[in-house]
Amino acid sequence: MCNRYETAEVWEVERFWHIGRHNQLPWPRQVFPRAPGPFIRRARDASGYERELVVGQWGLIPWFAKTAKLTFSTNNARSEELAAKATFKDPWKRGQRCIIPAASFDEPNWESGKNQWWQFRRADGDPWGLAGLWSTWTDKDTGEVHESYTMLTLNADHHPLMSRMHKPDPKLPPDQQDKRSVIAIEKGDVDQWLAGTMDEARQLMRLTPVEVFDARPIAAPG
Repeated sequence: MCNRYETAEVWEVERFWHIGRHNQLPWPRQVFPRAPGPFIRRARDASGYERELVVGQWGLIPWFAKTAKLTFSTNNARSEELAAKATFKDPWKRGQRCIIPAASFDEPNWESGKNQWWQFRRADGDPWGLAGLWSTWTDKDTGEVHESYTMLTLNADHHPLMSRMHKPDPKLPPDQQDKRSVIAIEKGDVDQWLAGTMDEARQLMRLTPVEVFDARPIAAPG
C-alpha cells in the first residue's frame, strides 16, 4: 500500500494533462493520508467530455460516513475488491475514476530486516498518472462539501520490483504475500480511464513494466 507520495508541480499538471487550475486551493508537495492533494477527473458539469482538476482529501469519504474525519483507512483500495467493498463500490459503479498526478511515490523495503524507504519515479522523467476513484460527500449538518479520493492498488506478488516492497508476512509463502503496487495510467490512456466503460477501465488495471521505473533507496524524511 502507498502511504506517501510527492505531487506533480502545478505547471506539470497544466502542461502534461492539458488542464487549468481554475483557482483551486493550494496543496502540499508531500501528501500523506487525510492530507489534501490534487486529482483529475471528468468534469462533472460539462456538457461534453472535459477534464477538471480538483483538490480533495487523500482518503475517500464514503456516502455512509457520519463525519468527514474517518476512523478507518481509505487512502488505498484493492482493485480486485472494488465491486464488493461498501466504501468503494458506488464510485466504481458510477465511473468516478480519477488520475492522481505524482512526481514520485515511496514504498518501504524490508529485505535487510528493517525498513529502508525507496522512492519511485518514472525513468522517462514524466510525472506519474496514478489510477484512483473520487467521491463527493456533503455534511448534512453544515452543508459543507468535501471532495476526496483513493489510490488503487493491484497484487504484485510476481512483479520483479514491486514484490520486493513492504514487510513480508512470515506466516505466508513468498507467492501469497499480497504485495501491492499502484496502477499507472499512461498518458495516451487517460481519456479511456476517465470516460470509458467499466470493461475499458479494467483493461488498464495492470502492473507497470519494470523498465518504466526509476527506483532507488532514499533517506527517511526528517
